[in-house]
Amino acid sequence: MRSHSVAAAVLLALSCSLRVLAATPEEPPPQPPSIEFGELYRAVELAQLFPDQKTFADAVPKMPPAKVMSEYDEQKRQPGFDLKAFVTAHFAAPPRYAVDAATRPARPIRDYLDAMWQVLQRKPDAVEPYSSLLPLSRPYIVPGGRFSEIYYWDSYFTMLGLEQDGQSALAADMLSNLASLIDRFGHVPNGNRSYYLSRSQPPFFACMVELIAAHDGEHVLVDRLPELQAEHDYWMEGAESLAPGQAHRRVLRLADGTLLNRYWDDRDEPRDESYLEDVRTAQQAKRPAAEIYRELRAGAETGWDYSSRWLADGRTLATIRTTAIAPIDLNSLMQHQEQVLARAYRLKGDAARAGRYQAMAEQRAAAIRRLMWNGKGRLFVDYLWQEAGQSTAISAATIYPLFFRIATQEQAHAVARTLRRDFLGPGGLDTTRVATGQQWDRPNGWAPLQYLAVAGLNAYGERALAREIATRWIRRNLAGYRDIGVLVEKYDVDKSAGRRSGGSGGEYALQPGFGWTNGVLAKLLAEYPKLAQ
Repeated sequence: MRSHSVAAAVLLALSCSLRVLAATPEEPPPQPPSIEFGELYRAVELAQLFPDQKTFADAVPKMPPAKVMSEYDEQKRQPGFDLKAFVTAHFAAPPRYAVDAATRPARPIRDYLDAMWQVLQRKPDAVEPYSSLLPLSRPYIVPGGRFSEIYYWDSYFTMLGLEQDGQSALAADMLSNLASLIDRFGHVPNGNRSYYLSRSQPPFFACMVELIAAHDGEHVLVDRLPELQAEHDYWMEGAESLAPGQAHRRVLRLADGTLLNRYWDDRDEPRDESYLEDVRTAQQAKRPAAEIYRELRAGAETGWDYSSRWLADGRTLATIRTTAIAPIDLNSLMQHQEQVLARAYRLKGDAARAGRYQAMAEQRAAAIRRLMWNGKGRLFVDYLWQEAGQSTAISAATIYPLFFRIATQEQAHAVARTLRRDFLGPGGLDTTRVATGQQWDRPNGWAPLQYLAVAGLNAYGERALAREIATRWIRRNLAGYRDIGVLVEKYDVDKSAGRRSGGSGGEYALQPGFGWTNGVLAKLLAEYPKLAQ
């Protein structure tokens, strides 16, 4: 258990009461609740005092953590100690904003989308002492349900819808909030919570910068160059001194010197928001618990938490090996990030750095086409860097090299045929071809993958398949909306009937709202307006 001195308590109280939103780089990052409350946190989560483990992670202490722990140390030894009563007395429940479908009158889908931007919008955060929330100074959109904070890669797909629906100012605020997180912490965390600081999520920041620049002008790329550079530095930290065949945090170097990226997390303890789930997974594994926790956390950084992609046996979560994989989606995102850096430095007039990043982008694109193209399966796959071979897991991540224009024309047409044959269900694209009970596996389909596929296929002239995917996804969304009155986080795309077609599986119940579903639907309805019927 972590010890707390009176002096530390005073300093912590002062830092929380005086903290400003524009924290300096020298300011130490806030500690997650699992560290602040040590033994107490573990006891609460293992006792399952709350149905959702995220509830206690988001709860707000009513007094300095040191005082909470001092009283806990004193009271836990007393006869009849009631852990739940102690938590109720010392923590305020986190706010949850329900999406009320039962009383919502039937309305056209476009009216619903317009209304939901207000429902899911959060005003600039007030600084709450001791809270796990990392305050943001501008309005932002949350996903919905249990997710009451901003999430990194969700935000890009939400911003697509905001831009489409004339909410450009709010989309720009979203970008500013994420840029502020880079300024404060050196990266965009998974979400604006202290317990998310040890990891990021798929790096879509460069895509967001381009999205806002398309509306506001190319100066946005130069204005955001410091954050673009800082994010690339974060993902590539340690690359220069890395020997062939080694990895450091999120970067790895193959035996031939090729640089690629992987997902990682800087901690190897159970996740605060899924503490009990992680403990149980570690108990089922035949490896050290710390190793399992690291892999689970890295899996959370992928955004695909969880999927057969990350599992050594393709089915069992306890075999997770996220850090052994160089993912096709992450490396496509990094290639794009390097292209955007090159473009931004050209605009700034720095030809040397522009050339450097352009060369990096070209080298990475060549490596993706060389190492991650599966000619037999006719799709892109992940790379097992320690084994120097391709993963046998196939997934809809194959669309990333199309979206970012990395694939050759021949590869893109082959991917299109594979998607139609192996992934296209009645409601859109399956995420994988394996049903494991994990939420990023069959039969679930997710809004971001549908959008990336539609845009990527259109870029290579595969317009018929792009339209078919959009048609099936839109119809699945609309049927579900007519059924329950809201859009949800994910959908079962294998069912032939649209009703009761929300997705399932994973660590928590299906969530309503839902930020990126709304954003992608708004974007696709604008591109295919006749499908809104």
